This record gives sequence, structure tokens and C-alpha cells, in this order.
Amino acid sequence: MTRRPFLAALAALSTLAGPAGAAPEPPLSSLTLVGPPGVIFKAGRDACDGADVPDAPARAFREAGGTVAVFGMHYRNRALRGPDLDHLKLDCAVVLDSGEKSDPALYDDRSWITATWTEDGRAVAALLHHEYQGNEHPGRCPAGTYMACWYNTITAAASTDGGRSFLRASPPAVVAGAPFRQEVDQGRHRGFFNPSNILADGPWRYMLASTTGWDRPGSDQEGGVCLFRTATPADPSSWRAWTGSGFTAAFPDPYRRPVKLADTCRPVAPFPAPVGAVVRHRGTGAFIAVFMAKAGGDFPQSGFYWTTSRDLLAWDRPRLLLAGATLYDDPCGTPGGLIAYPSLLDPGAKGRNFDDVGDTALLTYATLRTEGCTVTSDRDLIRRPVAIKVWP
Repeated sequence: MTRRPFLAALAALSTLAGPAGAAPEPPLSSLTLVGPPGVIFKAGRDACDGADVPDAPARAFREAGGTVAVFGMHYRNRALRGPDLDHLKLDCAVVLDSGEKSDPALYDDRSWITATWTEDGRAVAALLHHEYQGNEHPGRCPAGTYMACWYNTITAAASTDGGRSFLRASPPAVVAGAPFRQEVDQGRHRGFFNPSNILADGPWRYMLASTTGWDRPGSDQEGGVCLFRTATPADPSSWRAWTGSGFTAAFPDPYRRPVKLADTCRPVAPFPAPVGAVVRHRGTGAFIAVFMAKAGGDFPQSGFYWTTSRDLLAWDRPRLLLAGATLYDDPCGTPGGLIAYPSLLDPGAKGRNFDDVGDTALLTYATLRTEGCTVTSDRDLIRRPVAIKVWP
């Protein structure tokens, strides 16, 4: 059974432009694949039903009892669980379902758990990539096509039982939304989407999220990747984005609060598209981000790239980690399939939320089989060991 993954539409977003240029040489880090791929999850073998396919970057945390939960599946959200990252099995209990409701103000069409944060392994805050697919709801989008009707918002959900179930607030909790409603300014993909994992730096928690931008008199938003910060992930309204001078930009729910002059964020270079994951190197404190890119411009080959930063704002030149056709490439010319959704996870992470790495980690990603020009739901979740070197 095939179904449309939320990142498949991002082939059109691979040219999503942030500011040009990156920090100069020399490189801050080196990442090297040091082992063959291993299968974590195989859809045809391990699925509970047809909704179980890797469809987002892997996110992990340790529950209160010490077991590990990993999210990164489809919009009928389930978790992989086990005693550690080496022994994971899909739990068939649905922790958060998608209502596929036609009212965009409810933010309950299709939602993916794309980031989690917990301090104690019991109370878990989640960021959701919420995708309102107006083309699936009669009368909601005259354009009638997926990309032209795609209205995206980052929303929130919460768990009190260690991620065994998640609930949405009523009214919905919006972390970052476009300053207009779905019915306005359609004709292309709009909004905020694909949050990275959440990571800690002192008292603050950070994540990176993408936007296609908008045109508004006095507040034009450039498309790109925005850096968000909060001290309290459990409070969805507390996230603020970097504006170039501070973390002050808020993007509230346009259905609850009319936005006259929208705040804007300053996109962070050198990301051409959403960030798969960002982690902190324990030995040096440097931040390492991985993402996928299509060949062109600063990216000589399609595949997974990494880049490194000292402050989450200035990043060095991206370098290729794993070559291969990605979801940004034309599937018609990829008989060998695609790779997507890169993340970095260290089984020996010191933090409960796996937001740190040592000198080794696991590149975790999905492989997707193609049939002609179709991306299928025949997918594996893969891991490959990576050696990490960061220069002080």
C-alpha cells in the first residue's frame, strides 16, 4: 500500500533558500561512516498495519524505567521500544492518531510526532508536524492539488505516561503558524514544518524548523530554516525564533488571534531544506547537524550532509556524509530507491533525550523503494556507525 509521506512533497522545497554563504574553512569536524548498514525496522516484516513506515527522522528518549522510546513513523503514531537502541521493536499501541478533520482551525488533519523532550521520562512534550491537506477536503482549496493546498503548522501534544499516549490541548496548542489562515494565500505550500529534534544548551532548549515564507507589507518572511528557543518545552506558546538580534519572534495561532503585522525570523545558513537532527558533541560542545540535499549549487551530489557550529547560528560548509538519491530527487530515475530522514543517535548518550554524542554515533535513516516514478511504502529504518572528530 502506498501513501504520501509528509516529506515527499519537499522535493519542491529543496530549493528553499536561506541566506547565502557559510562560515569559512577549515572544517570544525569530520564524520566518517565506519561500518555497514544494519536494519532496525523493515515495514514488510515488522509493521502492525499499513500505516507503519519510517516517515520522519528518528527521535529517542529514555523512559523513567530506563527503556528507550523512538518515534519517526507515520501519522498514525506508534513508537519503537526496547531496553536500548540496539534492541528495538515496534509497539502496536497507537500513541497519537490523526483525525483527518476538514476544519483547519482544529489542527487535526494529519500529524507526525517529530520531536520530543522529557526531563523525567514521564512527562513528555512533543512537537508535531501538522499537515492540513486541503485537497483532500471538498471545498477547502480551489487549487485542488496537494502542494498548492498544503498548509503546515507546528503544533504540540503532551504525555504524562512516558510517551505511551499523547493528548492535544483544546483549543489546539500552536508552536509556530503562518500569520494567515488556510483559506488565504493558497496556491503553494505554506507555513512552518519539519521541526528538528529538541536539544539542550544550559537552561535553554532549541530546535530548528523550516518555513516557505510569506509576503506581507512590513513583515516579509524569507523562506529557510529558523532557530527557535524556549526554557520550557512543556509550554508550547513559549517558543521564540531568532530575528537576527534576539529570540523574540512569535508565530501564534491565526485562528485564535488575528495577526496584523507578523513577526519574522532570520533564516540560518547553510541549510537548503529541513534539518534532520542536531546534536551536541560531548567532548567539545560543538553542535553537529545532519540533513539531506539534492545535487546542485553548493551540493555536488545528492545525499546526506553534515555541518558544525559553535553557537547554532554560524555553521561551517556542509560536507557529504552519504551519497544517494533522496526524496528531493526525481524518483523516476532512481531504480535503486531513495534515502531520507537522517538523524544521529548515540547509544551512549548522557542526556535522557539523546541530544548529545561522543566520538561515535549511529546515522539513522530510511531507505525507500521506488516503482517507476512512485515512492512506495516499502521502507526500512537503517543505522550505520559513524566516527566523529571535532577540532577544538
